[in-house]
Amino acid sequence: MSDTLSDSVLLESLGKGDVGSFEELFVRYRSRVYGVVFRVLGDREEAEELTQEVFIKLYRHRFPDREEHNLLAWLYRVATNLSFNAVRSRKREQERVAKVGVDGHGQGYLTDPEDEAIRLEERKVVRAIVNTLPDKQRACLLLRHAGLSYAEISQVVSISPGSVGTLLARAERAFKERYLALQRKESV
Repeated sequence: MSDTLSDSVLLESLGKGDVGSFEELFVRYRSRVYGVVFRVLGDREEAEELTQEVFIKLYRHRFPDREEHNLLAWLYRVATNLSFNAVRSRKREQERVAKVGVDGHGQGYLTDPEDEAIRLEERKVVRAIVNTLPDKQRACLLLRHAGLSYAEISQVVSISPGSVGTLLARAERAFKERYLALQRKESV
């Protein structure tokens, strides 16, 4: 396939069963989708699995023929939604484990806060703080750091382009406040 073929042409071919079109779209967008998913999850293996799930959804989804489609926005929306769902599932599992005191395999675990603090790395702290932001702020912040323009972010998050800057400013301010509060708390 040629890089000059538009996404819409490739989607139309994919709708007719052309696996080569799917392969072209996968090669074209895989790393960008993976980057967004990894920024949300912070786990390479889980990000790889979810990236594959995004492309499975693409393979199964049928876009209307003879229309222009913003495939990248669609892929980012699916990737963001799947990632946020995974984060929510992870939180529910952690809450369940905390209540029961065992992992998913019935094994006991150590909950020594000092050991836990030692294992924390800066990126985990950042990720945890980002995950406390409201969904739209979090999505805007992650997508902007993934390199998307305001226009692309507005399509993915389904907000007006003018609102992107406002949400980004709020997200950055909230992140900074929470990060600094955490640093002050740790230094006490």
